[in-house]
Amino acid sequence: MAELLFGKYDLSEVKLDDPSLRPYICLDAVSIPHSHGRQAHKQFGKMNVNIVERLVNKLMRGGTGEKTSGKVIRTHGKLQGKKSKAMKTVEKAFEKIASQTKKNPVQVLVDALKNTAPREDTTRVQYGGISYQVAVDVSAQRRLDMALRNIALAAIMGSFDKKRSLADALAEEVVLASQNSINSYAIKKRDETERIARSTR
Repeated sequence: MAELLFGKYDLSEVKLDDPSLRPYICLDAVSIPHSHGRQAHKQFGKMNVNIVERLVNKLMRGGTGEKTSGKVIRTHGKLQGKKSKAMKTVEKAFEKIASQTKKNPVQVLVDALKNTAPREDTTRVQYGGISYQVAVDVSAQRRLDMALRNIALAAIMGSFDKKRSLADALAEEVVLASQNSINSYAIKKRDETERIARSTR
């Protein structure tokens, strides 16, 4: 029998209907999402890191400023370097997702990543001293990176200076993103990125 994630969730039953993201979302059977950095220095190594571990890693982000509602929130990483604590946070969030949706929480996470991955972005090009923004297609790997970053950032901002826990904020964001809800921060960021790209065409 395959290993169950956290001893509860079967990754073999998770389905992904986006063929571009499929090679980059690793759903190998693991009981604990911790690869001890085996893929850290390999090119494209993160393709072989379990998707739940990649979410855990994104929660261990350092201090950055994110502007929301007119004020800058400093997302200083309370979990920076504390992987076991970050894993417990994700495990609690998955329990809440499972009880709320009655689905495999990894399936809900994969649906959320598919919905929040932007297809277009902008880049700066320079011709003869003049620089301007142009719209570009986003590679599948970068789409996934952006989706993971925005979901983790939404959870950190959702629990910053508030009474609810990071696990609650993460569970709420993943469920909203999986439903393609406009109340999801990651969905708003995807729409904003694609809108800016459209305007630069």
